[in-house]
Parts: sequence; C-alpha cells; structure tokens
Amino acid sequence: MMMNAHVLPKQPVTGLDVAALRAQFPVLKREVHGKPLVYLDNAATAQRPASVIDAVSGFYRDYNANVHRGVHQLSAEASDAFEGARERVRAGVNARSTREVIFTRGTTEAVNLVAQSYLRPRIQPGDEILVSHMEHHSNIVPWQLLCEQTGAVLKVIPINERGELLVDELENLISDRTRLIGLVHVSNALGTVNPVQQVCELARKHDIATVIDGAQATPHVAVDVQALGCDFYCMSAHKMYGPTGIGALIGREELLEAMPPWQGGGEMITRVSFDETTYNVLPHKFEAGTPNIAGAIGFGAAFDFLNATGIDAIAEHEHHLLQYATERMQAIDGLRIIGTAEGKGPVIAFTLDGAHANDIGTIVDQFGVAIRTGHHCAMPVMQFFNVPATARVSFAAYNTTDEIDVFLNALETARTMLL
Repeated sequence: MMMNAHVLPKQPVTGLDVAALRAQFPVLKREVHGKPLVYLDNAATAQRPASVIDAVSGFYRDYNANVHRGVHQLSAEASDAFEGARERVRAGVNARSTREVIFTRGTTEAVNLVAQSYLRPRIQPGDEILVSHMEHHSNIVPWQLLCEQTGAVLKVIPINERGELLVDELENLISDRTRLIGLVHVSNALGTVNPVQQVCELARKHDIATVIDGAQATPHVAVDVQALGCDFYCMSAHKMYGPTGIGALIGREELLEAMPPWQGGGEMITRVSFDETTYNVLPHKFEAGTPNIAGAIGFGAAFDFLNATGIDAIAEHEHHLLQYATERMQAIDGLRIIGTAEGKGPVIAFTLDGAHANDIGTIVDQFGVAIRTGHHCAMPVMQFFNVPATARVSFAAYNTTDEIDVFLNALETARTMLL
C-alpha cells in the first residue's frame, strides 16, 4: 500500500521560488497525452530555460560568424561571446585559468581525450587503471579501449550493497603500476555522491592521476576543482540546463601543456608546412576545427542561470524532493530502491516486483510523467544488483512535490495493472 501523500508548501525553506523558476522553462507549459508534463528524467538531460534558448538563438540571429582570426565585426562579437563563455565555465568550477578549460562535445569526449592524449603516451603493458563498479560506460569503455591498445590492465574498485564506494578496498588495489583512477562524482544510476576529495588526496600520495566524471554533479552542487584536487574534471552542459553537444574538460595546466594534441586540423595550429606543424597554445591546442560556438555560448548562459538561481538553494530544494519521494516510495509494496547510500544526489532508481521497468515507464508516460528506464549506460551496476534494468526518477530545480504526487499516483496505477 502507498501512504497518503502530504503536499509540502510551495515555498520551501530555501526561499527558492519554484513557481517563478518554472515560468522560465517553456517546455514545462506543454501537455503530454492530455496531461500536464511532469518531467522527472533530468539525469538523462535537463530542460532549458528561456535565457539559454535565447542565448543560442541570439547568436544565430544577430552575430553568427566563425570565431578567432576574423577581422570583421561579427567575428569579433562571436569570439568575445565564445571566450566569455569559457570564462563563465572557468569561474563556475573555480579552475585556475581559462587555459585549463577545453571545450568538448561533452563528458564522454573529455574522458576519451584524457585517455588518448594524457595516458596513452605514458602507459606501458602491465600498468593499471582503476575505475569504480558504479561508473557510466563513458568512464569504462575508453579505458578498456586503451588497455586493448597498450596491454594495460583495468581493475575495478568495489562497492557495497548500498551502492557506496569501498575506499579501503581502493587502497588495497593501488600498486606501483597504478597510473590513473577514474571516478564518477555522482552516480547517474544510483545517486551515490562519492568522496572525490578523499580519493584524489590518496591518489596524489601515490603519484597517480585522477579523472572525475562530473556530469551528474555540476547541475546539483557547487564544484571547486581546486578544492577537490583532481587532475581532470569532465562535464556536460545538457545535464545542467545547457545545450546538447557541448561540455568541457578541466585539466591541470601543466599536464595539458605536456600532452600532445588529440585531433589535428584547423584552429589547433599556429603554423603548418609539409615539413612540420607548430601547435597552438592552450586551450586551442585541443579544439581542432570550427567549435560548437552556439553551444559554448549556451553553456555560459547555463552557468549564468545557475548563478542567478543559487546552486546552494537548488541543492537544498532537490534534497527536499529526494527525501519526500524516498519516504513515500519506501512504503510501496514490492518496490525496491537501488542505491541507498548515505550521501545521494537527486536520483531514485527502483524496481517493482513482477513488473519490467519499461512497462512502468510506458504506463506512467500516459499520465504525462517522463521517467527513464533501462540500464542507464551502467550495465555493471545492474549486474552487481542482479537486475536487468531499473526505472529511475531524477529531480531538477524546477520539480515540485506536487509533481512527485502525480508520479506516485501514476506508479500506483502501473503497480495495479502489472501485478
């Protein structure tokens, strides 16, 4: 049985005006199957506020031009906006310099860049790469490919039944052949918030490089890469109210300087002849070809949105939603929450006895509720918990307890139909 839902005040203790915030998101006004949209698939991608949409369309409408080296007015305006966005990203995660901010297509490309440009020239057969059991495929497959190319060995940091990293086991896995630790900041499949700073401190003691997948962290908590002490930090704009197809790699400047380019072409050079090529300075050395200019500008606008809203207020509001939903879902017969770490981001993955996750998602969609079902690009997590798939709800700043109530009512209908 499901407990009676208690509707919390519209104005939470954070002072976050959620109604005013929701008004900034055009898509939240639409209906799905004749019902108001309840969008609870934010871990896959968040929605965009009008300010981000306007920033992207404004570039194409008012000053579309290629960046850098152009002498005409539109190129100058585009270059200023593009590099201004880089500064917003730098400030948003407290990188030391814009030279440490490399625009990529997203977290996946950022991890691949580290694998091929940083680690591949430095790794030998028998050297070791450590990743956790809760990683997204984007922080597993690039290292598997590198191991196949070099003869290196991939080792897995275990987790417990709550979905928490076993840091003591990590220490036992480290050897004099360990060259890199790859770790997700916040798990997309479990919601677990990992002790990134502690892991990075441990890695530094052993002179091991660290790369952090921050895709699920930057929309929800304040990230300070200097305080974390990581060597590389990866993020995706579309998780944090920005455009798709754009993200960033934040790397220590001294490491980036020593790394060879990953891709060749225009923009990443200063001089080319058939005898030799001289590469551009940071960050342009790693940004071959015409960049995603509109995406970068939208990325900067997403950071502006987060700053204006207040990341601490967002975090507190989302934690409130997580507690509200968790309490009520725990009271549903046959429902199992996958991932019960003490520290969690706003993600709840679950199974329902006798029901396939895809069927749950299909039924609640008829009530206008968008959730995610499947393996969430984290198949090793599914294997660990011995489930074929989970259904997942994930929250953003614009979600409300009323929307959670709609989801729970839809889920109760699904439970009745499927069991």
